[in-house]
Amino acid sequence: MKINAKMLVYILSTSMIIFILSIGYVATKSRQLALEEAHEIANKNAHEYANYIKSELASDFNVTKTLAQSAQAYQTLDWDEWIKIFLDQQMHVITENPHYLAVATSWELNHIDPNWEKSFGRYLNGWVRDNDGNIKQIELQLNTEGDDFKSNYYAMKSRGHSMIVDPAIWSPTGKVEDQYINTNFSVPIILGNTFIGIAGLDVDLQKFREVIQKIKPFEQSYAFLMSNNGTYVAHPNFKLTGELISNVHPELNNEFKIIEHIQSGESFSFTYKNENNQKNFYAFAPIIVEGVNAPWSLAIVVPNKVITSNAKKISLSALLVIFIGLLFLTGIIWLIARNITNPIIGVTEILKSLAKGKIDESLLMEIKTKDEIGEMTLALNTSIQGLNKKAAFANQIGSGNIDHELDLLSEEDQLGHSLLHMRQSLLKAKSEEEKRKVEDQKRQWINEGLAKFAEILRKDNNDLDLLANEIIKNLVYYLNVNQGGLFILNEQNGSIKNYELLAAFAFDREKFIKKNIELGEGLVGTCAKEKNTIHLTEVPQDYINVTSGLGEANPNSLLIVPLIIENEVLGVIELASFKKFKKHEVEFTEKVAESIGSTLKSVRINTKTSFLLEQSQQQAEEMSAQEEEMRQNMEELQATQEESTWKGDEFRGVLDSIDKFLLKAEFNLDFKFVNANDLFLKKFKYKMAEVSSMEAEDFVADRDNRKFHTILNTVMSGKSHQEITFLKDKNGNELELLTSFAPVFINEEITKILILAMDLKDYK
Repeated sequence: MKINAKMLVYILSTSMIIFILSIGYVATKSRQLALEEAHEIANKNAHEYANYIKSELASDFNVTKTLAQSAQAYQTLDWDEWIKIFLDQQMHVITENPHYLAVATSWELNHIDPNWEKSFGRYLNGWVRDNDGNIKQIELQLNTEGDDFKSNYYAMKSRGHSMIVDPAIWSPTGKVEDQYINTNFSVPIILGNTFIGIAGLDVDLQKFREVIQKIKPFEQSYAFLMSNNGTYVAHPNFKLTGELISNVHPELNNEFKIIEHIQSGESFSFTYKNENNQKNFYAFAPIIVEGVNAPWSLAIVVPNKVITSNAKKISLSALLVIFIGLLFLTGIIWLIARNITNPIIGVTEILKSLAKGKIDESLLMEIKTKDEIGEMTLALNTSIQGLNKKAAFANQIGSGNIDHELDLLSEEDQLGHSLLHMRQSLLKAKSEEEKRKVEDQKRQWINEGLAKFAEILRKDNNDLDLLANEIIKNLVYYLNVNQGGLFILNEQNGSIKNYELLAAFAFDREKFIKKNIELGEGLVGTCAKEKNTIHLTEVPQDYINVTSGLGEANPNSLLIVPLIIENEVLGVIELASFKKFKKHEVEFTEKVAESIGSTLKSVRINTKTSFLLEQSQQQAEEMSAQEEEMRQNMEELQATQEESTWKGDEFRGVLDSIDKFLLKAEFNLDFKFVNANDLFLKKFKYKMAEVSSMEAEDFVADRDNRKFHTILNTVMSGKSHQEITFLKDKNGNELELLTSFAPVFINEEITKILILAMDLKDYK
């Protein structure tokens, strides 16, 4: 698409989206605010009218409560005199309150009749309004045969609580047209802590129908009054009066637990979609009469469509305004796009030429305006002039004139900076090439040295002294230093580590120096302990006399490198020179040190292996002699073991024979039971679990009790004893047994007492 079309499409579509989203948000927000405001109004009206109905119910309840309190004075007068006065009082109450259908009191007979001794039975006395409005007295005796446990009267009698009975439909004539809904207020008459009766009112609730019909906070809204058990007390639909919501709208009650909320005295609300797919808002306000645990509730129902109708009207008006605005915006955008696109077409043609690589002064455009189009033209002309200069600069660089200068268009001239950076890179590349050649020479020197020392280590690795001399001599020559020394770990001094100077070389000659350095002593010992290279470039004049192991030279630079293999320092190389060690020389020495350390370890292993081989041959001969001696000992041990096994089998056979023939029991030194064989348990009629906690005395018959103690004392002195004794079984029966009492010794100490016995009757 051309720019004209794009501006129309993009701007109009964006504007439409913004307008639609705005109107959608406003409409949604308006609907939400309307619903929230309506819900608040509905809740507020519900609570206001609930308070009004509460005051009406509380007034009737207080009248009932006053009658109950007045009835407590019945004992101050003679009953016959009192009941006349109280009847007049009740007549006054029903006369002054036309909506009262009955005013009466029930009295427990056992409190007003001295001759009545039963705990049940009551006397009802009061006034009733008939269908014509006439007031008649009612006087009855009820429950004389027993209390009705399901009645409201019995509930109050047993609990002593006041009550508002759930409303019900009643017709005095039995005709439907004469029906009305009523309820009963009852308050117990309590004297001290004793229940003596109740005072009650039957109240016509028709007056609440007019109250409900007046509650219309919104068009098509309505209200209804509901009792504690979910009975419709008043409803615009008169047919629902007296019906239970659980029967009329079971799905509504089950979904929102309406009866449970009413009975708990809660304020609650919800939105419900009915069978016509219409949403209604329900607001419930509790009606709680103080002193009665039976809350009622007033509900206001508001259709959502009524609440949101104004919001819909606002949304439609906004859509019309948007449509008109979009038509006007289309014309404005078309005019603006035309004035913008004509100069852009000219700029586009020039850019196409630049894209093809053409750079010429003829491409410059004439500036006609000072607006954004004019600024764009000026910027294009400046770019063309800058490109011409950069092309000339590139030609100069290509010709080898690297010092040619270029004037930047600005600090943000990226192409100019790139060309200058290219020139700088060419200069840097030339310098880097020279440095690279130097580094290559150093690497070549290191590699040649490593190869040289690899050959030395491979050729002379059988003689440690010769190898050490070759290493240190070639290091001094290759590094061109003044002198050097090789210290090797001396492992022959037990746990104390020291390093012995094995080879030293200086000034074209070998030096024969005997020197041992302890771990941590001087620079060599410090290097071995810390396992790090030491490179000193400023050496004190008295260094040799204090810490060095290299004679009397006074070097200016000192390099000490540890020979480390598997985190163990096997030796130290010390090099001294009048010139400073370069970085690549230190690196070379450290790499050589790794190879030297590995070779030294191999040499030590080979030496130790030879020693161990010779030692193992000697030990093999000694082991051969020991093996013959051991073979003879094993033959003697086997013979002894066979004899021991035979004697053990013989002893077990003797024990088995005794267990099959004699009664056997074992007791510890405290004469407590330890063990017994099956013959003993069977003879004494015990089980093992029963005798585990018994003592020896528990098995002795009474006649031999004193003699038994004498026998035990004899046995504890280490002597055996045999005689006929009388013992007793589990049932107390005496057993005449030939008994042997014997101590059992282990290591010449008595450990337990053994009793062997046989019943003489079994073997006569």
